[in-house]
Amino acid sequence: MAPTLDEDITELAAELRVSLGQIFRRVRAEHGFPLGQGSVLGALNREGAKSISELAAGARMRPQSMAQTVRELEDAGLVARSPDPTDGRRAIIDLTPAGLEALEADRRHRVGWLARVLNEDLSEAERATIRAAAPILRRIADS
Repeated sequence: MAPTLDEDITELAAELRVSLGQIFRRVRAEHGFPLGQGSVLGALNREGAKSISELAAGARMRPQSMAQTVRELEDAGLVARSPDPTDGRRAIIDLTPAGLEALEADRRHRVGWLARVLNEDLSEAERATIRAAAPILRRIADS
């Protein structure tokens, strides 16, 4: 049987959930395009070209919804479609140079907002605390 959680730990977990959620929503509000589109561009940048079904599975979306998202990105010139060399019935989606630039600009903008907050709103001691906590937060995120 798992040990019961200390009330202080439960309160800390609740506060972290709320605070991190607020930060996530604020950073997301800085996004230059809808979250679904940004997720597709990010996946293509990290993992390389993929089919619509692979993108849908990775995003836990229906293939039809992913196809619509890809069409919108394609219409904007941010992704390109090419025939799958191993299966002529499928198309492979990849970032265009414009898509990569848009993604990088969006990332710079979002990181810039957070960097400004860290620089302007926190003391050096608070920044040191955040620096020390960052690897711990990464471990929690990866668990």
